[in-house]
Amino acid sequence: MKRRVFIQKGALSGSFLALGGSQLFAMQNEIKLPRHTFNLHYAPHLGMFKNSAGDDPIAQLHFMADQGFTAFEDNEMRNREVAVQNKMAQVMQQRNMQMGVFVAHKIYWTAPNLTSGKLDLRDEFLTDIKTSTEVAKRVGAKYMTVVPGYVDMSQNINYQTAHVIESLKQAAGLLESEGLVMVLEPLNFYNHPGLFLKESAQAFQICKAVDSPACKILFDIYHQQIQEGNLLPNIDACWDEIAYFQMGDNPGRKEPTTGEINYKNIFKHIYNKGYKGILGMEHGNSQPGIAGEQAVINAYIACDNFL
Repeated sequence: MKRRVFIQKGALSGSFLALGGSQLFAMQNEIKLPRHTFNLHYAPHLGMFKNSAGDDPIAQLHFMADQGFTAFEDNEMRNREVAVQNKMAQVMQQRNMQMGVFVAHKIYWTAPNLTSGKLDLRDEFLTDIKTSTEVAKRVGAKYMTVVPGYVDMSQNINYQTAHVIESLKQAAGLLESEGLVMVLEPLNFYNHPGLFLKESAQAFQICKAVDSPACKILFDIYHQQIQEGNLLPNIDACWDEIAYFQMGDNPGRKEPTTGEINYKNIFKHIYNKGYKGILGMEHGNSQPGIAGEQAVINAYIACDNFL
């Protein structure tokens, strides 16, 4: 390398170290530094980088790709206009990004639906699954989130479980031929009291009973840290039914490094087990503005540094 070029590069590196987060971020955009290469497919969501990229979802997708993220998830994708879905799918294909989960159906947060065994509620759920199948094909998604809903206090838990399994079997029949997968998400008692599906072992049991490649587990590390802890052994115990992960640190449900969960060790563990799927960044930002968004990126770079 020529001495003049070396000195220039050294000066540039030194100036980066002297800059604060927002200044550094602005310079990164201006001079187009190479994007980071992650070991796993972390998936941000819309709004996570809106201060940096603006409100336009297309601009946000490009920003995510520019930072090195190779996946994206969007709970609300089913409710977006078809034209927006098509445009987002086009950008993800152009930027080599995988589409993660979206919510497949109406979730009953305070009243029984699938647990009740009522046929009209089962039919409503299956109609939603059919609609979501078309959305998934449109946006290139493989996975969709399913939450069986609220407990039915008028029925024994075993009857409720049987009702849920039957609904999921029928949904799996709709999804299998399309190569799509519904992922069951257990949710913790603290944020979502009264829901039927709470623990990873329960989800594992249901998936075994449904017995379909179209019915798997969404293991949300934030929820399961609160609900049951013992994260790595529980991940191992239900490994062959896990198809998707989501994250958030505890307490606070913000980015990794802001709470008690050792995400660097968890990422290393599932990487070493051969996980090639998506990890959804389903959490908020611990700090406001552009600096807070850069903090999220930095947190994932730090926790991904496990090799």
